Amino acid sequence: MGLFRRDAERHTYSDYRRWPEATRFELIDGVAYAMAPAPTRLHQEVLLELARQVANALQGQPCRAFIAPFDVRLPRAGEADDDIDTVVQPDLVVCDPAKLDERGCRGAPDWVVEILSTATAGHDQILKRALYERAGVSEYWLLHPVDRIVTVYRLEAARYGVPEVREISGRQSVGVLPGVDIDWDAFAAVFAS
Repeated sequence: MGLFRRDAERHTYSDYRRWPEATRFELIDGVAYAMAPAPTRLHQEVLLELARQVANALQGQPCRAFIAPFDVRLPRAGEADDDIDTVVQPDLVVCDPAKLDERGCRGAPDWVVEILSTATAGHDQILKRALYERAGVSEYWLLHPVDRIVTVYRLEAARYGVPEVREISGRQSVGVLPGVDIDWDAFAAVFAS
């Protein structure tokens, strides 16, 4: 089951902000995609543990971590907010405080994490990977909680190189955040429940 389009119209952030909150959308190149229904319990537990570890590691550092729903506006150039046609809500975002405002983040975050589900896997692995590469997101992680693997894309000369695919175990450093390591073994209780 994939995500469905809101309609055939091209939309901007101005439209997006006026839509009722009953159904959440992401905009990618002006196309509004309805977000999947509430995530599974496993998705939420994985996100909570990951966010806890990252927030603790970033204490006292300038970068900040945020979890969805959190609007990330990705302008193509210097267009005004109302004219931006790409607004996404990744599961976890870490970014430079200079890109933060009262509406979320404007510009490419340093690190984006998406936790895959059957409803969003294709969207996250294909459409959003290409979008994050184009926007200049330095590091993009796809967590596969059911398969217990993580796929890591790193920006190299404006392109994502060959991804690192590894089992969710041991410790893993976040390349764009020196001193931030993820302790995958701390997820054992999450996967056991």
